Amino acid sequence: MSEISTKPQSGMRDFLAPDVVRRRHVLAVVQRVYESFGFQPLETPTIENLSTLLGKYGPEGDQLLYRILHRREKLQRALASGAPTEIDLADEGLRYDLTVPLARVVANYRDLPAFYKRYQIQPVWRADRPAKGRFREFYQCDVDITGTTSVIADAEVMGAVAAVLQGLGFADFAIHVNHRELLRAFVTAAGIANENEGLALIALDKLDKIGRDGVLQELAQKGFANDCGEALLHALEQAREPGALTRMAATEGPFQAPSRALAELLAVAKDGPAAKHAIFDPTLARGLSYYTGPIFEITCKGLAGSMGGGGRYDNLIGMFQKKPVPAVGFSLGLERVLLVMEERGMFPPLCIGPQVLLCRMGDVPADAAIRVATRMRAQGLRVEVYADAANMGKMLTYANTIGAPFAAILGTAELAQGTLALKCLATGEQAATPIDDASMFVNKRS
Repeated sequence: MSEISTKPQSGMRDFLAPDVVRRRHVLAVVQRVYESFGFQPLETPTIENLSTLLGKYGPEGDQLLYRILHRREKLQRALASGAPTEIDLADEGLRYDLTVPLARVVANYRDLPAFYKRYQIQPVWRADRPAKGRFREFYQCDVDITGTTSVIADAEVMGAVAAVLQGLGFADFAIHVNHRELLRAFVTAAGIANENEGLALIALDKLDKIGRDGVLQELAQKGFANDCGEALLHALEQAREPGALTRMAATEGPFQAPSRALAELLAVAKDGPAAKHAIFDPTLARGLSYYTGPIFEITCKGLAGSMGGGGRYDNLIGMFQKKPVPAVGFSLGLERVLLVMEERGMFPPLCIGPQVLLCRMGDVPADAAIRVATRMRAQGLRVEVYADAANMGKMLTYANTIGAPFAAILGTAELAQGTLALKCLATGEQAATPIDDASMFVNKRS
């Protein structure tokens, strides 16, 4: 019998106490900031119908969906009747992002506010090849506003994400901003047919990862003429020059309307948290096919790839109901944020484990130790009771192992007097302290 592997699946992780505490720290900031902007929480199921998920992410995104096969009995019946391949038997899948589930919710619940502002912090799954800071299971922290085309909504989701990063201590991040209609105008001007726009944008979306030559090579592999790829990249590089956005906004033609929309968005955003971080980036593509207007992406110095992104998707909710519902959102990738914060040492001191190890001497009844620990916890202390009867040296060694800064020694004499021998393990200071004053001793020396 082969040995069973105890490692988590590739691209998935176990989170031990230090990891969990750091994640909770970041998520607490995310939740506080999002709620300060008026966003309401939402959670949706892990599993969605494939009909809900397919056709929303483009051909490459659809290939990364985790499909769930029928239950055993249905699968057996399907195979017995000469059913198609297994992948065709799947009718459910794990959610790929949090935006499509939101669109389903908005279409399903007709009593939501006219302007529905929601935030959602949950894991998503992608059948991708893991890389540094990228996983098959990861958390997204989304903010979205539905029901309005106002530029205020676009500026608010940008501002909320910027405020989160500022609250975590980031200063050197950039929010790249572009417009899907502007990209469409560039693609058309380069001689690329409308039906091939999606394929061109998927290749362009990898510009920061594979470079100019890599994008040209991928476009060629997809069947695009080399002069079309060169024309597209050259035009986008020219649009990066100072003043290009203003010139396009002032010139009649297909570039004017989206350029004006971007100029207005950047002007509105300058009075919010995103003011110093928002920049126009004509090469920004965002590979998902449901975007219709402004698109966003966050980069940070020293990190390959982005920490999050989003955009306007005015047609997605309409795919689930007959009337169109405008929407805009921004997603922050928790794992990428944690990675940068860890590498930069940005985490403040965080409490992990118990503050006090209660060391019960062998002649003290177990129920007495539980009573004392309960009184200490009522004072707001985090207390672990050493479970076994052991000598003092072993118990103090264990306290150091778990990082408990204090030990509370409970013998029969202390129990009779209603006291504890409280010891600060960092300094060696020890004092007899009434049980109900234990928090005073600990807090004064913490």
